[in-house]
Amino acid sequence: MRTCTDPIVTAQDGLATSRQLAALGLPTSTIADRCTRGGPWQRLLPRVVLLQTGVPSPRQRLRAALLYAGEAALLTGTAALALYGVRAAAPLTRLGPVDVLVPGTRNPRSHGYVRTHRTQVPCRRLPVEGLPCAPLTRATADAIPYLTGQDAVTALLAEVVQRGRCTLDELTTALRSTHRASDPRVATTIDALTAGVRSVAEARARRILREAGIPDPLWNRDLYLPDGTFLARPDAYWPHAGVALEIDSREWHLSPGDWERTMTRRNRMARHGVIVLSASPSQLRDSPGDIATAVRGALATGAAGVGPAVRVGSLG
Repeated sequence: MRTCTDPIVTAQDGLATSRQLAALGLPTSTIADRCTRGGPWQRLLPRVVLLQTGVPSPRQRLRAALLYAGEAALLTGTAALALYGVRAAAPLTRLGPVDVLVPGTRNPRSHGYVRTHRTQVPCRRLPVEGLPCAPLTRATADAIPYLTGQDAVTALLAEVVQRGRCTLDELTTALRSTHRASDPRVATTIDALTAGVRSVAEARARRILREAGIPDPLWNRDLYLPDGTFLARPDAYWPHAGVALEIDSREWHLSPGDWERTMTRRNRMARHGVIVLSASPSQLRDSPGDIATAVRGALATGAAGVGPAVRVGSLG
């Protein structure tokens, strides 16, 4: 594999624009000749040359998109989210189209795998893995139109909030400023996140309970004993009946230690009078009626008793 070792090219992951190559003294005819079939170079995008043979790496595809869009361009959407390490986004090795944000004064057209988006509102330029990216909240908003289905939107928005990448207020502001908040999938997710829901499975459980006419529980709230000792944080809790619903997701229970801690927490709740129900994501998907029936029965039982002596903390 033949490459060019000029410092400019090295700093740009083995890529250069036609203008940069001309500034290095290469005639247009030489550039064109080296990019012919079987030549040592290849043209990835208009005016962008990869100075090597072979398949470009995911990083080189991103760098080429930025060079094509111009100096002020920023990666956004799923490409930026992948660099930020957001799990709900496709990994770099499986990225399809690359979204690039450009100032409103410029107008490079979308081409090949590059989708360009003009913005009139200046964005902070954040280096992520050495590549300029839009802020996480803006990248999240720009990814929304290309996600399929409610669960995909919920997974993305819930992750960036749950993992502390941004606050719900910051995310909502970005969604509103980009006019994504009017998307029904976004509105549904923001409503669930505001209520305390933090995952796709919890959002699905919330929809099931609401459709069944079951009163809304408190989501992800800390429970305390009368002396102030922390008891647990169940996924859902109905304080009037002392009923907790826990959703078992393999994503969060990957080891025997995790499972043991889960069982210990549930046993502690039960020991202090909380009625604990469990549901798996597959049960929520395949048997929603059974879940609703179990919750309704537990609420009736709990409401008829004295109830546990626990205090509910505020939503964090």
